[in-house]
Amino acid sequence: MNSEATMGEPNNKADYLVGVDFGGTKVLAGVFNPKLELQGMAKVSTKAHRGIDAVIERIARCVRDAVDEADLNLKQIAGVGIGAPGAVDGEAGNIIFAPNLQWHDVPLKKALEKQLEVPVFVENDCNIAALGVYHVELKSKPRHMLGIFVGTGIGGGLIINGDLYSGFGHTAGEVGHMIIDANGPKCGCGNKGCYEAIASRTAIFNRVKAAVKDGQKTLLTEMLGDDLADMRSGDLRKAVRKGDKFITKVVEDAAEYTGLAVASLINVLNPEVVVLGGGVIEALGDEMMEIIKKTVKDHAMPGALKGVEIFESHLGDNAGITGGAVLAKRMTK
Repeated sequence: MNSEATMGEPNNKADYLVGVDFGGTKVLAGVFNPKLELQGMAKVSTKAHRGIDAVIERIARCVRDAVDEADLNLKQIAGVGIGAPGAVDGEAGNIIFAPNLQWHDVPLKKALEKQLEVPVFVENDCNIAALGVYHVELKSKPRHMLGIFVGTGIGGGLIINGDLYSGFGHTAGEVGHMIIDANGPKCGCGNKGCYEAIASRTAIFNRVKAAVKDGQKTLLTEMLGDDLADMRSGDLRKAVRKGDKFITKVVEDAAEYTGLAVASLINVLNPEVVVLGGGVIEALGDEMMEIIKKTVKDHAMPGALKGVEIFESHLGDNAGITGGAVLAKRMTK
């Protein structure tokens, strides 16, 4: 699979990199050559209910499978960069708190290094995704970039002066927990009206299900049944394109809230580029991006918005594994 990349290189040289995207439902690992070209991939389900040790073993297995897929061995790996959900202390390599896994103070770096015998570097998953977008889609050109990833939750990543910014306590970039509506719905973090509680996939689905329970008519019940089991972001797109007025309104509202969040962040940070990604944007970008941009234009300060580019990432799942490889490359130079 990677014969061209290895031609002329000694077989035992440790200069390949592994990027890992670790979430509540799946673990994705990718092996990259020194030019950050993808050589092999592997995916396993997280199975978080089995406990911390079992999940760490599954992450290690996924890394080994990806390395095997690339026809390499672990001795050829210079480092592993992993994006993990929640608050992460990148310097220590610990997960401070991962709400969707119910992990507290887990020494992920130390545990994985023991299993793999390769240097491991840990960062927040959205920080890592931002790093991947910055390097691959933006070729590391802008000095300042904001990444916002709208999926099951909402996370962000900041690139300032070309470097990932994690803040004083390593929790910078939690854009999903900006309070957009102080009287809004309860968020998983305990606050009310967070951006995540209003415009994430979870929030959108909760709004749709509550409205259907109250008698709201929608094409989604014809497509999925009254309980709306197995609803996906792609189902919302289908309903919008079939002219479902209620679902169109829900999606437009989520886009407007995203536009308000982006406008506020542009006013505060004045980045050169704002990148939007994640499963909701991936599925509904055509329906949301123009509304997001218009809302930003209506609410950002004119001076702050001047020359700022807003675009949709098309890296998808590869943003996380690519960013992990970039992190590993930066840390093993």
